[in-house]
Amino acid sequence: MLDGMDKFGLTEDQKLMRDSLGKMIGRLLPPDVALRMDEAREFPEEAYQALARAGYMGLLYPEENGGLGASMEDFTFFIETVAYHNTQLASAYLTSVLYGGRHVQVAGTPELRDEILPGIIDGTRKMAFCLTEPDTGSDAASIKTRARADGDDFIIHGHKMYITCAHVADQLIVVTKTDPDSGHRGITMFVVDAKAPGVSITPMKTLGRRTIHANTVTFDSVRVPAYRMLGTINGGWGQLMLGLNLERICLSASAVGNMQRIVDYASGYARERVQFGHPVSSYQAVAHKLVDMQIMTDAGRGLTYRAAKLLDADADCSQASAVAKIFTTEKNVQCADMGMQVMGGAGYSMDHMMQMFWRDSRVGPIGGGTNEILRNVIGKRMGLM
Repeated sequence: MLDGMDKFGLTEDQKLMRDSLGKMIGRLLPPDVALRMDEAREFPEEAYQALARAGYMGLLYPEENGGLGASMEDFTFFIETVAYHNTQLASAYLTSVLYGGRHVQVAGTPELRDEILPGIIDGTRKMAFCLTEPDTGSDAASIKTRARADGDDFIIHGHKMYITCAHVADQLIVVTKTDPDSGHRGITMFVVDAKAPGVSITPMKTLGRRTIHANTVTFDSVRVPAYRMLGTINGGWGQLMLGLNLERICLSASAVGNMQRIVDYASGYARERVQFGHPVSSYQAVAHKLVDMQIMTDAGRGLTYRAAKLLDADADCSQASAVAKIFTTEKNVQCADMGMQVMGGAGYSMDHMMQMFWRDSRVGPIGGGTNEILRNVIGKRMGLM
């Protein structure tokens, strides 16, 4: 279990974190429970609260905001470890802590930070991040959700789509246009109560990550006090860009965690499955698949932690994080497909975890900036475009 991490020289604190998370999540989300909750599309509330009670919700935030001020490398390790045990729980965590709370921590007023962050850290408050729209995905500067000033308030009107965890959120970070004629220079972000008059949230049915839901969110003349603006008016684009490298590293870590779980799960099955008088793992065709899966996992882990170390050093990691995100999310899909092949009919069965690993992996190359867009980012840095 996660032995592949040891070759990367874990610290004693990381080993303790790995062991404690393994016991905690393994107890609360064993395979049968994880499969049942996935089928029922039930949010993993008990496991989420256990992370909060153990103090993990504050890892990312500085001590002056009530957090632990963990390094990016330690935070990356934490995300990988949680994702190894349950990638949907890792996504739920990132939605509140990274996509939600970190925007408040970085761009909110001291009063707003004091209002929001303690609840994120103790697990009593969840957040969701509302950016994507029915007609706007990669071209984020073209969003149509409007926020217009009205006295000391703003009135928000528009539609958002594919919003993770909105159905369980207490507050929403909403990306709006306050100057519709200025492209990315007209974007402003607000903190909006999920139950405010005019907000409606509808879960969507998706292929994977079903416990955390994608949702449509509609804002029908929603009134928001001006003090709930994050940063400055029309300054939201810069805030969005600041968090991109961190987001890509976290998505890479989550993919690596899922890949390692796939390798371990498929290897365990192959060792126990006997055909023609021998474990199928002893046949070279099967063994080589599993070896290739581990190679992909180790390579992805190396790329991910390289980017994390660059971020810790305040070095430019935009290309490194893009490379890591592309490689890990695509190899995660490939690894899941190979794991399913190793397991044969059992891998295709809804009674085993492999089909869930495969479904959960597929959103990786799409979310958090499509891999096509990230290839453009790298191409421009190479002077090709």
